[in-house]
Amino acid sequence: MNADRLFALYDRVADAPDAVDRLRRFVLDLAVRGSLVEQDPADEPASELLRRIASEKTRLVKAGKRRRRKPPSRLDERPFSLPWNWHWARIREVVSDRGQRVPDRPFTYIDVSAIDKKAGLVADPKVLEPGNAPSRARKIARPGDVVYSCVRPYLLNVAIIEDDFDPPPIASTAFEVLNGHGLVLPRYTWMVLRSSFMIACVEQSQRGQAYPAINSTDFAVLPFPLPPSAEQHRVVAKVDELMALCDRLEETRTAREEARDRLTTGSYALLSDTETDASTFRAHARFVVDALPALTARADQVKHLRQTILNLAVRGKLVEQDPSDEPVSELLKRIAEDKKARGASARDRQQGPGQPVESAEQPYRLPQSWVWVSLGDITISRDRERVPVSRAERKNRAKVYDYYGASGVIDKIDGYLFDKPLLLIGEDGANLINRSKPIAFIARGKYWVNNHAHVLDGLGEDYLRYLALFINATDLRPFVTGTAQPKMNQKKMNSIPVALPPLPDQLRIVAKVDQLMALCDRLEAGLARVDGTRNGLLESLLHESLGSHEAGFPINSPRGPGRMSSQDG
Repeated sequence: MNADRLFALYDRVADAPDAVDRLRRFVLDLAVRGSLVEQDPADEPASELLRRIASEKTRLVKAGKRRRRKPPSRLDERPFSLPWNWHWARIREVVSDRGQRVPDRPFTYIDVSAIDKKAGLVADPKVLEPGNAPSRARKIARPGDVVYSCVRPYLLNVAIIEDDFDPPPIASTAFEVLNGHGLVLPRYTWMVLRSSFMIACVEQSQRGQAYPAINSTDFAVLPFPLPPSAEQHRVVAKVDELMALCDRLEETRTAREEARDRLTTGSYALLSDTETDASTFRAHARFVVDALPALTARADQVKHLRQTILNLAVRGKLVEQDPSDEPVSELLKRIAEDKKARGASARDRQQGPGQPVESAEQPYRLPQSWVWVSLGDITISRDRERVPVSRAERKNRAKVYDYYGASGVIDKIDGYLFDKPLLLIGEDGANLINRSKPIAFIARGKYWVNNHAHVLDGLGEDYLRYLALFINATDLRPFVTGTAQPKMNQKKMNSIPVALPPLPDQLRIVAKVDQLMALCDRLEAGLARVDGTRNGLLESLLHESLGSHEAGFPINSPRGPGRMSSQDG
């Protein structure tokens, strides 16, 4: 056992995913193995404590306060070895329930919604009248009892009833009510039920897939590591001390990550400031480059970097402009001619060169060689040219490429066929508002797409790639209607102002974005490897500290208890 080594190296694994939560589980695992505090030879052995519990149960049976039950069979399976003065028992040897009754007067109802899982307490129960009692409101509970939800037990709805509720509480039959008879500390019982080994035991015994549960009979015979009464107090005190330390570690990490996120957001916002002059922009860029390790310490922060790259690209700040480029006016003429020749709609065929967007509607200042135009003026809508797809063809989904260059599919396909690269823009869904992922794609090859995507054509794939890049860099909320079911219709989409560079500039921008997105891919992969290394080190330290050679299951991926000899606890 070498827990000191874990804490000494904690700084090296502190940024591993769920590091603090795993440390909390580790503390509980040490506690219920008898490895958190020293044993005291003067303590009454747990075997004697178990006899006193049995005597108390016998007294309650004789007094008519508890039903007589058949003693459970001998426990032959033990998840791990215990200290000499501890004892392995079954849960119902250690604790009892209090029976059931149908509510006939007002009562405090304990159901899952009343549980504060993090604090491990019954925090917010409701007071109900008998006439409003749910059919599951049956189990008698009292202060000092522990309640454990046997329905979807992986949610770990385990809590101690600390308050003396008025009126007296009744718990849902989804819970097991565990009364320690004043001989087993509720807090220690809570620790056992939250420990990795108990989670593993429950997983072995539960039934059902979508809605797993463990019944009372199976729960009653699960193994329970019982320490001497005096050691229970020492264990609980030590666990509370270490959990408070975990809380401080979590607060420190949260504060650090919040500061890092503010630095990330603020730094990239400086680069994206539309009113920044050239010299100030260069100063901001140097700062961001210098701070890049801090700005991208986590894989999820690379998302900010990607979005900033797009923002810089569509503002003309990613590559140098070339004065010898063909002017945009000539590009607009070619676009108009293309639309007239190939456009399916009368609007496309009759439209002349796109008109610049009015200055009042221009989102930001552009390089001198660029112009603002409306998306509908520079694209051809292909919606009216959709061809129905046969049932056999529906088996193949559209292969699409976003501005990262990654491939994917279009979902909810209804059946319209295309056979050339086109620009696809989603027209509905919450993603138009919260932008959890790109919404504009280039699709290549023979494919088909549903009627929840706008399909646009233009002067070739390179031209469309710039438009996809621009759409994914743009805040589309002003062009979305509806809240419950947000949608961007054709008219709104056509009105989106587009910052249009000369065609050679577009090609340079797309090439530079591809290059930088590839760097982002490698950065994400590197950060993932770092996370994997931290995870591996943390896992190794936890196993080493727990003495996992004694356990029949890995502590963070429980498979259930291992079979050991049938010795006494």
